[in-house]
Amino acid sequence: MTLPDLNLLFAIDALLEEGSVVAAARRMNLSAPAMSRTLARIRGAINDPLLVKVGRRMVPTPHAIALREQVRHSVESARRLLEPEPEIDLPSLTRSFVLYANDVFISAFGQSLMERVCAEAPHVLLRFSPERESETRILEDGNIDLYISAMRPMGAEIHVQSLFTTKFVGMARQDHPIFEQDITPERFVAYDQISVSRRGRANGPVDEALQRLGLARRVSLVAPTFHSGIFMLFGADLVLTVPEHVAWAVRDMGLRARSFELPVPLETVVVVQAWHPRFKSDRAHQWIRRIVRTLCHGGGSGDLA
Repeated sequence: MTLPDLNLLFAIDALLEEGSVVAAARRMNLSAPAMSRTLARIRGAINDPLLVKVGRRMVPTPHAIALREQVRHSVESARRLLEPEPEIDLPSLTRSFVLYANDVFISAFGQSLMERVCAEAPHVLLRFSPERESETRILEDGNIDLYISAMRPMGAEIHVQSLFTTKFVGMARQDHPIFEQDITPERFVAYDQISVSRRGRANGPVDEALQRLGLARRVSLVAPTFHSGIFMLFGADLVLTVPEHVAWAVRDMGLRARSFELPVPLETVVVVQAWHPRFKSDRAHQWIRRIVRTLCHGGGSGDLA
C-alpha cells in the first residue's frame, strides 16, 4: 500500500489560506512552478481541482471548502507534535514516578526527596517499587522510571549516573556487650548475627571475609531488608551489618542502636541512578533526576545526559 504524502496537507492549507498559487509558493518557500506542480499532485490525490480560476481570482471548490477546517486542524496538530517540548510548570505538574530504590537511598535521602518534590510539584506522586528477585532488564518493561541502587550491569543502552558510595559498618543495641572491649574479628563472631537478604540467604560478603581469617559467624536471623533487621536488634544480643548511610539514618532517628567499624574489610558499594533512554529528554524526568543527584551530592546539578 502506497502511503499518502503528508506534505500535501501543508500545501493544501497554504493554497486555501492564500487563494493564490504565487502567494502559497511564497509562504512555503517554493517557486511558483513548483507550487503549480504540487497543486497538480493534490488534484490527482483528492480527485478535485481544489482551486478554480474565476476571472483573475482562484476560488475554492465546494469540496475544498468542506476540507478547510479538517485540513487546518490536521496541520496545527502536526505542528504541535513537532514542536520542542515546552518547559514544565512544576506547580501544576500531575505525574507519578515509580522509583526502584534500595534501603540505603530511602534511609538517607527518602524524606528529603519527598519534601523537595512536595515543595516544588505538590501534585506529583512518588511510588517506591519493592525490590525484585531479579534486576536484569528491570528498566526495559516500562514500569520503572528510575533505578536507584547498587551499581550492576544494566545493558549498553541504559543511562547510568553515580550518586554516592557507602561502606558497611556493624550495628547493635547501645548497651550490647560487644562495646565493652575492642571489637576484634574473634569478638565480632562471638555474637549471633542478622543477615539481610531479600532472597533469604544466610551467607554473603561478611562470611567470605571472615572465612579468609579462618573464622565463621552464626546467623540466627535472616531479614529481607536492613530496615526490618534494625528493629530486631533491641532486647537481644544480635549484631547486624548495614551500610553506613543506613546507620546514619538510625542515629538521626534517635533509636537505641550504635554502630561500629567492622573488624573485617568489605568492599564499598557504589549507588547509582539509572534510566531508560526513552526518558533522556523528558523534562519532568530530568527534573526528578536532578533532585536525586543534588540531594546525594549535597548540591550541584551534574550531567543529566
